[in-house]
Amino acid sequence: MNEADSTSKSGSAPAAAAAAAGGSGRGGRIVLIAAAVLALAAGGVAVYRGGQRDAPPAALPPAPTESQAPSVDDVITKLEARLKQKPDDAEGWRMLGWSYFQTERFAEAATALKEAVKLDPDHAETYSFLGESLVLASKTEGRIPWDAKAAFDKALKLDPKDARARYFRAVGLDLAGQHRKAIDAWFALLKDTPSDAPYAEDIRAVIKNVGTRYKIPYEERLAAAQFALPSSGTATNGPAVAVGGIPGPSSAEIKAASALPKGQQEAMIRGMVDGLEAKLTKNPGNVDGWIMLLRSRMQLGEPGKAAQSLKAGLAAFRNDSASARKLREAASAIKVPNT
Repeated sequence: MNEADSTSKSGSAPAAAAAAAGGSGRGGRIVLIAAAVLALAAGGVAVYRGGQRDAPPAALPPAPTESQAPSVDDVITKLEARLKQKPDDAEGWRMLGWSYFQTERFAEAATALKEAVKLDPDHAETYSFLGESLVLASKTEGRIPWDAKAAFDKALKLDPKDARARYFRAVGLDLAGQHRKAIDAWFALLKDTPSDAPYAEDIRAVIKNVGTRYKIPYEERLAAAQFALPSSGTATNGPAVAVGGIPGPSSAEIKAASALPKGQQEAMIRGMVDGLEAKLTKNPGNVDGWIMLLRSRMQLGEPGKAAQSLKAGLAAFRNDSASARKLREAASAIKVPNT
Protein backbone atom coordinates (compact mmCIF):
# COMPACT_ATOMS: atom_id res chain seq x y z
CA MET A 1 0.00 0.00 0.00
CA ASN A 2 1.44 3.38 -0.91
CA GLU A 3 1.40 6.44 1.33
CA ALA A 4 -1.60 8.00 -0.34
CA ASP A 5 -3.62 4.81 -0.01
CA SER A 6 -2.71 4.53 3.65
CA THR A 7 -3.94 8.05 4.24
CA SER A 8 -7.23 7.68 2.46
CA LYS A 9 -8.09 4.38 4.14
CA SER A 10 -7.18 5.45 7.65
CA GLY A 11 -9.58 8.38 7.67
CA SER A 12 -7.33 10.18 10.13
CA ALA A 13 -4.78 12.94 9.74
CA PRO A 14 -1.39 11.34 9.10
CA ALA A 15 0.90 13.54 11.14
CA ALA A 16 2.69 13.94 14.42
CA ALA A 17 -0.04 15.43 16.49
CA ALA A 18 -2.57 12.78 15.52
CA ALA A 19 -0.20 10.15 16.74
CA ALA A 20 0.52 12.13 19.88
CA ALA A 21 -3.18 12.57 20.53
CA GLY A 22 -3.70 8.87 20.06
CA GLY A 23 -6.80 9.28 17.94
CA SER A 24 -8.33 9.96 14.57
CA GLY A 25 -11.29 11.99 13.32
CA ARG A 26 -11.43 15.25 15.27
CA GLY A 27 -8.08 14.36 16.83
CA GLY A 28 -6.69 14.04 13.33
CA ARG A 29 -7.75 17.56 12.46
CA ILE A 30 -5.93 18.85 15.51
CA VAL A 31 -2.71 17.83 13.76
CA LEU A 32 -2.87 21.33 12.41
CA ILE A 33 -2.06 22.81 15.81
CA ALA A 34 -1.16 20.27 18.47
CA ALA A 35 2.44 19.58 17.50
CA ALA A 36 3.82 22.71 15.91
CA VAL A 37 1.44 25.37 14.74
CA LEU A 38 3.35 28.53 13.98
CA ALA A 39 1.94 31.99 14.53
CA LEU A 40 3.90 34.95 13.24
CA ALA A 41 2.41 38.39 13.16
CA ALA A 42 4.09 41.69 12.32
CA GLY A 43 7.52 40.19 12.89
CA GLY A 44 6.64 38.51 16.12
CA VAL A 45 6.97 34.78 16.71
CA ALA A 46 4.83 32.50 18.89
CA VAL A 47 3.78 28.86 19.03
CA TYR A 48 0.49 27.32 20.00
CA ARG A 49 0.57 24.24 22.18
CA GLY A 50 -2.69 22.51 22.86
CA GLY A 51 -4.59 25.66 21.93
CA GLN A 52 -2.49 27.91 24.21
CA ARG A 53 -0.49 30.77 22.74
CA ASP A 54 2.84 31.69 24.29
CA ALA A 55 2.83 35.34 23.19
CA PRO A 56 0.62 37.84 21.38
CA PRO A 57 1.61 39.14 17.96
CA ALA A 58 4.28 41.83 17.99
CA ALA A 59 1.83 44.15 16.28
CA LEU A 60 -0.07 44.42 19.56
CA PRO A 61 1.01 46.71 22.41
CA PRO A 62 3.24 45.16 25.09
CA ALA A 63 1.20 43.00 27.43
CA PRO A 64 0.20 44.81 30.62
CA THR A 65 1.15 43.36 33.97
CA GLU A 66 -1.14 40.72 35.41
CA SER A 67 -2.64 43.11 37.95
CA GLN A 68 -3.76 45.57 35.30
CA ALA A 69 -4.44 43.28 32.35
CA PRO A 70 -7.98 43.51 31.04
CA SER A 71 -9.73 40.27 30.18
CA VAL A 72 -9.82 39.19 26.55
CA ASP A 73 -13.59 39.62 26.65
CA ASP A 74 -13.13 43.25 27.72
CA VAL A 75 -10.71 43.79 24.85
CA ILE A 76 -13.19 42.24 22.41
CA THR A 77 -16.04 44.43 23.66
CA LYS A 78 -13.98 47.59 23.29
CA LEU A 79 -12.69 46.61 19.85
CA GLU A 80 -16.17 45.76 18.60
CA ALA A 81 -17.45 49.16 19.75
CA ARG A 82 -14.46 50.93 18.21
CA LEU A 83 -14.87 49.19 14.88
CA LYS A 84 -18.55 50.13 14.70
CA GLN A 85 -17.40 53.73 14.79
CA LYS A 86 -14.34 53.21 12.59
CA PRO A 87 -14.83 50.17 10.36
CA ASP A 88 -11.90 51.07 8.09
CA ASP A 89 -9.29 50.30 10.77
CA ALA A 90 -7.33 47.30 9.46
CA GLU A 91 -5.19 47.02 12.56
CA GLY A 92 -8.31 47.06 14.74
CA TRP A 93 -9.75 44.13 12.77
CA ARG A 94 -6.44 42.26 13.13
CA MET A 95 -6.48 42.80 16.88
CA LEU A 96 -10.10 41.70 17.07
CA GLY A 97 -9.26 38.55 15.11
CA TRP A 98 -6.41 37.78 17.47
CA SER A 99 -8.67 38.37 20.49
CA TYR A 100 -11.35 36.04 19.14
CA PHE A 101 -8.65 33.46 18.46
CA GLN A 102 -7.54 33.66 22.09
CA THR A 103 -11.01 32.64 23.21
CA GLU A 104 -11.18 29.86 20.59
CA ARG A 105 -13.88 31.66 18.62
CA PHE A 106 -12.14 30.69 15.42
CA ALA A 107 -14.98 31.40 12.98
CA GLU A 108 -15.35 34.92 14.38
CA ALA A 109 -11.59 35.36 14.23
CA ALA A 110 -11.68 34.44 10.55
CA THR A 111 -14.51 36.92 9.91
CA ALA A 112 -12.56 39.73 11.54
CA LEU A 113 -9.38 38.86 9.66
CA LYS A 114 -11.26 38.82 6.36
CA GLU A 115 -12.16 42.45 7.06
CA ALA A 116 -8.50 43.16 7.80
CA VAL A 117 -7.29 41.73 4.49
CA LYS A 118 -9.95 43.66 2.58
CA LEU A 119 -8.60 46.89 4.02
CA ASP A 120 -4.92 45.88 3.92
CA PRO A 121 -4.53 43.32 1.13
CA ASP A 122 -0.74 43.33 1.05
CA HIS A 123 0.09 42.04 4.52
CA ALA A 124 1.31 38.46 4.38
CA GLU A 125 0.99 37.61 8.04
CA THR A 126 -2.66 38.60 8.19
CA TYR A 127 -3.39 36.12 5.40
CA SER A 128 -1.49 33.32 7.15
CA PHE A 129 -3.29 34.08 10.42
CA LEU A 130 -6.59 34.05 8.52
CA GLY A 131 -5.68 30.66 7.07
CA GLU A 132 -5.01 29.22 10.50
CA SER A 133 -8.31 30.56 11.83
CA LEU A 134 -10.16 29.00 8.91
CA VAL A 135 -8.45 25.67 9.55
CA LEU A 136 -9.53 25.64 13.18
CA ALA A 137 -13.05 26.83 12.39
CA SER A 138 -13.53 24.10 9.80
CA LYS A 139 -15.59 20.98 10.45
CA THR A 140 -13.76 19.16 7.68
CA GLU A 141 -11.42 16.43 8.84
CA GLY A 142 -8.27 15.22 7.18
CA ARG A 143 -7.64 18.13 4.82
CA ILE A 144 -7.02 21.86 4.81
CA PRO A 145 -10.14 23.79 3.67
CA TRP A 146 -9.86 25.43 0.25
CA ASP A 147 -10.29 28.95 1.63
CA ALA A 148 -7.57 28.37 4.21
CA LYS A 149 -5.28 27.06 1.49
CA ALA A 150 -6.03 30.15 -0.60
CA ALA A 151 -5.11 32.36 2.35
CA PHE A 152 -1.81 30.52 2.89
CA ASP A 153 -1.04 30.70 -0.84
CA LYS A 154 -1.65 34.46 -0.79
CA ALA A 155 0.61 34.85 2.25
CA LEU A 156 3.40 32.97 0.49
CA LYS A 157 2.96 35.01 -2.67
CA LEU A 158 3.48 38.16 -0.61
CA ASP A 159 6.22 36.69 1.57
CA PRO A 160 7.71 33.33 0.56
CA LYS A 161 9.36 33.13 4.00
CA ASP A 162 6.12 33.33 6.01
CA ALA A 163 6.74 30.51 8.50
CA ARG A 164 3.14 29.76 9.46
CA ALA A 165 2.03 29.47 5.83
CA ARG A 166 5.05 27.29 5.04
CA TYR A 167 4.23 25.04 7.97
CA PHE A 168 0.64 24.58 6.84
CA ARG A 169 1.69 23.98 3.26
CA ALA A 170 3.78 21.07 4.56
CA VAL A 171 0.82 19.88 6.63
CA GLY A 172 -1.24 19.90 3.44
CA LEU A 173 1.32 17.68 1.76
CA ASP A 174 1.26 15.32 4.71
CA LEU A 175 -2.53 15.16 4.74
CA ALA A 176 -2.43 14.37 1.03
CA GLY A 177 -0.17 11.39 1.71
CA GLN A 178 2.98 13.09 0.43
CA HIS A 179 4.86 12.52 3.67
CA ARG A 180 8.39 12.69 2.26
CA LYS A 181 7.65 16.02 0.59
CA ALA A 182 6.12 17.27 3.83
CA ILE A 183 9.25 16.30 5.76
CA ASP A 184 11.43 18.01 3.15
CA ALA A 185 9.32 21.16 3.49
CA TRP A 186 9.62 21.09 7.29
CA PHE A 187 13.39 20.65 6.98
CA ALA A 188 13.51 23.70 4.70
CA LEU A 189 11.50 25.64 7.28
CA LEU A 190 13.79 24.42 10.05
CA LYS A 191 16.79 25.81 8.16
CA ASP A 192 15.20 29.29 8.25
CA THR A 193 14.11 29.01 11.89
CA PRO A 194 16.17 30.95 14.45
CA SER A 195 17.60 28.68 17.09
CA ASP A 196 15.91 30.67 19.86
CA ALA A 197 12.46 30.64 18.23
CA PRO A 198 9.90 29.11 20.63
CA TYR A 199 8.67 26.72 17.94
CA ALA A 200 12.11 25.47 16.84
CA GLU A 201 11.95 22.20 18.74
CA ASP A 202 8.35 21.64 17.64
CA ILE A 203 9.41 21.52 14.00
CA ARG A 204 12.01 18.91 14.91
CA ALA A 205 9.35 16.97 16.81
CA VAL A 206 6.88 16.93 13.90
CA ILE A 207 9.65 15.71 11.56
CA LYS A 208 10.53 12.97 14.01
CA ASN A 209 6.95 11.84 14.53
CA VAL A 210 5.96 11.82 10.87
CA GLY A 211 9.23 10.13 9.90
CA THR A 212 8.74 7.45 12.56
CA ARG A 213 5.09 6.92 11.68
CA TYR A 214 5.80 6.34 7.99
CA LYS A 215 9.27 4.76 8.38
CA ILE A 216 10.95 7.63 6.50
CA PRO A 217 14.64 8.05 7.47
CA TYR A 218 15.21 11.38 9.16
CA GLU A 219 17.71 10.84 11.98
CA GLU A 220 20.91 11.81 10.14
CA ARG A 221 19.31 14.82 8.49
CA LEU A 222 17.88 15.99 11.79
CA ALA A 223 21.20 15.58 13.58
CA ALA A 224 22.93 17.64 10.88
CA ALA A 225 20.20 20.28 10.58
CA GLN A 226 21.30 23.81 11.38
CA PHE A 227 19.09 26.58 12.70
CA ALA A 228 19.22 30.13 11.43
CA LEU A 229 21.00 32.72 13.56
CA PRO A 230 19.27 33.60 16.83
CA SER A 231 16.59 36.24 16.46
CA SER A 232 17.53 37.83 19.78
CA GLY A 233 21.06 38.69 18.71
CA THR A 234 22.50 40.84 15.95
CA ALA A 235 22.04 38.66 12.91
CA THR A 236 22.51 41.12 10.05
CA ASN A 237 25.13 43.63 8.96
CA GLY A 238 22.66 46.45 9.53
CA PRO A 239 24.55 47.93 12.50
CA ALA A 240 27.85 47.86 10.62
CA VAL A 241 26.27 49.52 7.61
CA ALA A 242 24.65 52.14 9.81
CA VAL A 243 27.92 53.28 11.34
CA GLY A 244 30.20 52.48 8.41
CA GLY A 245 30.69 52.73 4.76
CA ILE A 246 27.53 53.83 2.98
CA PRO A 247 28.06 57.01 0.98
CA GLY A 248 26.29 60.03 2.32
CA PRO A 249 26.83 63.11 4.44
CA SER A 250 29.06 61.96 7.28
CA SER A 251 29.71 63.98 10.41
CA ALA A 252 33.02 65.17 8.89
CA GLU A 253 31.27 66.32 5.71
CA ILE A 254 28.66 68.16 7.69
CA LYS A 255 31.41 69.93 9.67
CA ALA A 256 33.25 70.79 6.46
CA ALA A 257 30.11 72.39 5.16
CA SER A 258 30.21 74.79 8.09
CA ALA A 259 32.77 76.84 6.16
CA LEU A 260 29.95 77.88 3.85
CA PRO A 261 27.56 80.67 4.75
CA LYS A 262 24.87 79.28 7.00
CA GLY A 263 22.10 79.38 4.42
CA GLN A 264 24.18 77.64 1.76
CA GLN A 265 25.38 75.08 4.31
CA GLU A 266 21.91 74.06 5.31
CA ALA A 267 20.67 74.09 1.73
CA MET A 268 23.48 71.80 0.61
CA ILE A 269 23.06 69.27 3.36
CA ARG A 270 19.29 69.21 3.39
CA GLY A 271 19.22 69.07 -0.38
CA MET A 272 21.28 65.89 -0.27
CA VAL A 273 19.15 64.30 2.41
CA ASP A 274 15.83 65.39 0.94
CA GLY A 275 16.97 64.14 -2.47
CA LEU A 276 17.76 60.75 -0.99
CA GLU A 277 14.34 60.63 0.67
CA ALA A 278 12.65 61.50 -2.63
CA LYS A 279 14.54 58.69 -4.39
CA LEU A 280 13.48 56.20 -1.73
CA THR A 281 9.88 57.30 -1.99
CA LYS A 282 9.94 56.45 -5.70
CA ASN A 283 12.05 53.31 -5.37
CA PRO A 284 11.76 52.04 -1.79
CA GLY A 285 13.47 48.69 -2.24
CA ASN A 286 16.99 49.87 -1.31
CA VAL A 287 17.52 48.93 2.34
CA ASP A 288 21.00 50.51 2.49
CA GLY A 289 19.49 53.72 1.17
CA TRP A 290 17.01 53.76 4.04
CA ILE A 291 19.83 53.16 6.50
CA MET A 292 21.74 56.06 4.99
CA LEU A 293 18.67 58.26 5.34
CA LEU A 294 18.28 57.31 9.00
CA ARG A 295 21.92 58.03 9.67
CA SER A 296 21.73 61.38 7.92
CA ARG A 297 18.64 62.45 9.84
CA MET A 298 20.30 61.54 13.14
CA GLN A 299 23.47 63.40 12.19
CA LEU A 300 21.38 66.45 11.37
CA GLY A 301 19.84 66.30 14.83
CA GLU A 302 16.43 65.25 13.50
CA PRO A 303 15.51 62.13 15.49
CA GLY A 304 11.79 62.68 14.90
CA LYS A 305 12.29 62.64 11.12
CA ALA A 306 14.56 59.61 11.50
CA ALA A 307 11.76 57.79 13.31
CA GLN A 308 9.33 58.72 10.52
CA SER A 309 11.80 57.46 7.92
CA LEU A 310 12.19 54.21 9.84
CA LYS A 311 8.42 53.74 9.82
CA ALA A 312 8.29 54.38 6.07
CA GLY A 313 11.19 52.01 5.44
CA LEU A 314 9.63 49.21 7.48
CA ALA A 315 6.39 49.70 5.57
CA ALA A 316 8.33 49.24 2.34
CA PHE A 317 9.77 45.94 3.64
CA ARG A 318 6.66 44.66 5.39
CA ASN A 319 6.81 41.44 3.36
CA ASP A 320 10.60 41.21 3.32
CA SER A 321 11.51 40.10 6.82
CA ALA A 322 15.28 40.00 6.18
CA SER A 323 15.46 43.60 4.98
CA ALA A 324 13.10 44.78 7.71
CA ARG A 325 15.28 43.15 10.31
CA LYS A 326 18.43 44.72 8.86
CA LEU A 327 16.78 48.13 8.95
CA ARG A 328 15.59 47.69 12.54
CA GLU A 329 19.04 46.61 13.72
CA ALA A 330 20.67 49.54 11.94
CA ALA A 331 18.17 51.94 13.52
CA SER A 332 18.89 50.48 16.95
CA ALA A 333 22.64 50.85 16.43
CA ILE A 334 22.35 54.59 15.72
CA LYS A 335 19.68 55.07 18.39
CA VAL A 336 16.75 56.10 16.25
CA PRO A 337 13.86 56.75 18.68
CA ASN A 338 11.46 53.88 19.41
CA THR A 339 13.89 51.15 18.35
